[in-house]
Amino acid sequence: MAEDRNPTSNFDDLVEIVGILRKECPWDRKQTHESIKDNLIEEAYEAVEAIDTKDFGELQKELGDVLLHVVFHSRMADEKKNFTIDDVIYSIQQKLIRRHPHVFGDENAEDEEQVAKNWESIKMDEGKESVLEGIPKQLPALIRAQRMQEKAANVGFDWPEFSQVWEKLEEELDEFKEVLETGTEKEKQDEFGDLLFSLVNAGRFFNLNAEDSLRATNRKFIHRFQYIEEQLKEEDKEITEVTLEEMDKHWDNAKTSTDS
Repeated sequence: MAEDRNPTSNFDDLVEIVGILRKECPWDRKQTHESIKDNLIEEAYEAVEAIDTKDFGELQKELGDVLLHVVFHSRMADEKKNFTIDDVIYSIQQKLIRRHPHVFGDENAEDEEQVAKNWESIKMDEGKESVLEGIPKQLPALIRAQRMQEKAANVGFDWPEFSQVWEKLEEELDEFKEVLETGTEKEKQDEFGDLLFSLVNAGRFFNLNAEDSLRATNRKFIHRFQYIEEQLKEEDKEITEVTLEEMDKHWDNAKTSTDS
């Protein structure tokens, strides 16, 4: 049994506590990289939610949970002689210094576009075979699409004018409409994907984040739909028994009641 201790703000104390848990706690001792990898994703999304809601007290807690996973995975790797937490800290410092020669070296970067272009060039010098290499396959599709487009744009593969983006979007919409009439399920899926990809690109052209935008719309839909449920409950009605017209009336009211 470990001795009693109080929390501190010292990073080394956190590393020590995780080491103790790996020895003394049956649950912590049993975990592997694979068994808690989904928990890491969950904690990251909880941090994102705290950012979206501007709940900085919650963000502090969630960043702590993310940090715990960094330390925990590093501890497990250390036990297998793969790497240590010191290696993790060294490698990220090394990367930051190497990829910011305009800060820690003698190169110049006049604006963020030049910084982004230099970043991709440096990554290629590090041995990357593709500009798109390193974008996780597990990312949500909207985020992954936007990151691919951003990386391609960083090296000059982008529409010069928005009018061309708009033309491409209209082209994809027309192709999707056409395939809905005569196409196979595979063709419909392909054209729908092309349309979504073009929508992400159109938003990116105006510095709009597709994932953030859709997440906000999801929240808006939830708020409005739950308003409908609340109003029907007050009217002592079951949502499964009312007409679409009744729900639409409450939906319209919800636009001013929940979005103001």
